[in-house]
Amino acid sequence: MTHTYNITGMTCGSCSAKVKSALLKLPDVLSADVSINPGKAVIEMQNHIPLASLSTAVGSAGNYSIAESGNHTSDMASSKTEAKSWFATYKPLLLIAFFIVLVSTLVSFHDGQLHWMQWMNSTMAGFFLVFSFFKLLDLKGFAESYSSYDLLAMRWKGYGLIYPFLELALGIAFVTQWQPFVTNLVTVVLMSFSILGVTKSLLAKRTIQCACLGTVFNLPMSTVTFVEDGLMIAMGLAMLMMM
Repeated sequence: MTHTYNITGMTCGSCSAKVKSALLKLPDVLSADVSINPGKAVIEMQNHIPLASLSTAVGSAGNYSIAESGNHTSDMASSKTEAKSWFATYKPLLLIAFFIVLVSTLVSFHDGQLHWMQWMNSTMAGFFLVFSFFKLLDLKGFAESYSSYDLLAMRWKGYGLIYPFLELALGIAFVTQWQPFVTNLVTVVLMSFSILGVTKSLLAKRTIQCACLGTVFNLPMSTVTFVEDGLMIAMGLAMLMMM
């Protein structure tokens, strides 16, 4: 069942991320889509959750309140109304990936051939720099969203505040080719740990927001996130073996 509620007190993306994170912690919440303007929360529930429980959860996140809007729909009606095509949903991520791969290919193609080591290095640099940029646009919002599925961020929210800077540092390291062995090794370790949280969420069939592009784009967690992390691990391992 899917219910829509009015949320008051939210003023920024960080607020909506806090409210969303608080709602997702409730056992019977399958997914939550929180928007600031207007202040609404569309919540998909496995079983009906009393308004008092939702109010307690939202209040724990900050000075926010929740009220029924009277707009309750069935799962089927909700999916027909709000469903978007796969391409429309992932269009921002696909465009970013396309431009990064395009630039990496153009930079790495010379002497009549594609230099794979340089191509992987440029691609990794592009992904880390671009992804860290979007996360840093709303650092607190990203940290809140990231803590809903990353294994370490769940236990220590400070990790969500540090993670974008780790990506930024790796991006700079790939661009400057600083200590390639260390850079690739750290990449493999970091992304391998990250993919554990993604895998756990996918196996649990949780419908949550992917924080790969911060809070700027509302991308759902899916196998796309798993493939993205997996490819970065694979490229990191490949470059380690080629050294």
